[in-house]
Amino acid sequence: MKFNAVEKTVAVRALRTQQKLGIDTFAFFLPGSSVFDLADISRITRDEKDKLRGFQRKEIRNHVNGIVDFLDQTDVLFPNAIILAMSEEVEFKQSRGPAPAGMIDLANTGTLYIPIRDEGSKAAWIVDGQQRSLALSKTKNVNLPVPVIAFVSRDLEIQREQFILVNKARPLPSRLINELLPEVDTLLPRDLAVRKIPSELVNLLNSDPQSPFHQIIRRISDEHVDAVIIDSALVEAIKRNLRPPLGALNQFKGLGSAPSDTEGMYEALLVFWSAVKQAFPDAWGMPPAKSRLMHSAGIRAMGSLMDQIMLRADGSDNPVAEVTAALKRLSPHCAWTAGEWPEIGWQWNEVQSTPAHISRLSEHLSRLDRELSRKR
Repeated sequence: MKFNAVEKTVAVRALRTQQKLGIDTFAFFLPGSSVFDLADISRITRDEKDKLRGFQRKEIRNHVNGIVDFLDQTDVLFPNAIILAMSEEVEFKQSRGPAPAGMIDLANTGTLYIPIRDEGSKAAWIVDGQQRSLALSKTKNVNLPVPVIAFVSRDLEIQREQFILVNKARPLPSRLINELLPEVDTLLPRDLAVRKIPSELVNLLNSDPQSPFHQIIRRISDEHVDAVIIDSALVEAIKRNLRPPLGALNQFKGLGSAPSDTEGMYEALLVFWSAVKQAFPDAWGMPPAKSRLMHSAGIRAMGSLMDQIMLRADGSDNPVAEVTAALKRLSPHCAWTAGEWPEIGWQWNEVQSTPAHISRLSEHLSRLDRELSRKR
């Protein structure tokens, strides 16, 4: 690696190829301590207009310190590549000369010139390897050669797409992936695609002033001071609502090439959850420690009840009135903030976010609703 002080660039020997048409991809080595000379970390956050920025989670200090301890050893093997996205400002000059006979010709050799910029305006961004890069910047082993794979694209959507796909099989927080998915329009693996619509709906519920969830959903990018509901609980509840054949939102899913009716889904969510807020005003918007309705167990149990109530309401003359009446009948039998759940025998604050508790509470609410609807 050569540093040009006049032009403020770094020159490295590199291989260039294209996996995706129009996007150059490079492979090269850098001293580990130099990664941050070239690349910024794009932290996930929200701007003043609630638009999602970046994609990287916060530093995990224990993880970074563990890597530093390993790197500080005298003789280490560290072949884990850092993945970068780079702007079009990088320049590649191909080497000249004949190719060896029988060579697999998939890449060109040459020199890659990367601009050196101040933090916040660098010509590259770390897509994968944030924790490793932080560790490399702190290790005593400053000249350790580290492999780098870099693709040229300023397109934040492509960077997020690669970030999600690279980290899909790793223990990356599902909440982070859930929040990024609505920002990606490219074709995704099936298991990620089914999480995209629920994540989009959660974003709408949190940002819409008319929503009962307005700014009370906790997201990785924006831990709002009044946020009390963890986003993953609502995502899981909506995923259940989309299940065929009896999910309340299943009727809005597209068939074949027809797109899904996300507006219809959103309106159904507004009807049900607005009625929930109206039926339990003392429990709504409180921290989970004071209201189990806002706890992930309560959100998922009520989300399960939504299927039963909304499907019954669809056959009535006034669906909104039917949903409101059903939850009003149920209200005196619930122990979200005090007392004991009848027949279950749990104190209100004994409800936990475990599969057994969520299932038991869901079944109890569903049975209560059926009995009360027959007696009206």
